[in-house]
Amino acid sequence: MRFTHFLCFVAIMLCLPCLVTRSSHAQTSPTTSTAAATTRPTGPARWEKEIAAYEAADRANAPAKGGIVFTGSSTIRGWKTLASDFPDHHVLNRGFGGSQIADATHFADRIIVPYAPRMVVLRAGGNDIHSGKSPERVFADYQAFVERIRTKLPDTEIVFIGLAPAPSRWNQRDANRKLNQLVEQYTATSPGLKYVETYDTTVAADGSPREELFVKDRLHFNAAGYKLLAERVRPVLGTGTK
Repeated sequence: MRFTHFLCFVAIMLCLPCLVTRSSHAQTSPTTSTAAATTRPTGPARWEKEIAAYEAADRANAPAKGGIVFTGSSTIRGWKTLASDFPDHHVLNRGFGGSQIADATHFADRIIVPYAPRMVVLRAGGNDIHSGKSPERVFADYQAFVERIRTKLPDTEIVFIGLAPAPSRWNQRDANRKLNQLVEQYTATSPGLKYVETYDTTVAADGSPREELFVKDRLHFNAAGYKLLAERVRPVLGTGTK
């Protein structure tokens, strides 16, 4: 009888760790998941650190007003040769990688308006389409961007750099081209707007992507890609401001 009791005691002790682990997991997993979810910013808040860093840089060394602000997604953010590509102009890079047009609109009062630029150059929309937005929806977002700038800076010119299909997003090239067409048509009937065509720069004569213009991720330009981009943008900037 005592031996039987002993066996029961051993069985309970062996099962106890499993029960404790399951109970602990049941109690901590939801909390952990909730904590992780609440610490990941969503929407424009994702870029708050980058925007705040720009503002800190402005406080340390205020940029000259009346220049040209380049903003948009990673193509602008990664344009390290911006100043040397346009040496006759006061240019300011305020791009933030991964962003969409609506993000540029959201932060315009912090990274565009304070500089009172004579021109704003926007290159964005690719991430919008990649996220599932239709060209028409992205175009509407661009119109909202224009309206925001027009409200605060009525005399500032706005330049849209058209999308050029990247090899890694080659299946989105038709949507890229559709957005370009919508913006180009809008530009033709709207004073103060300019459009830069770049779609063909990344398409070879046989219709295939020009891989040699991109880094290993097949999404972002390398030096050769930026050289072509600068050649397209340069004519619309006008006479030098320096």
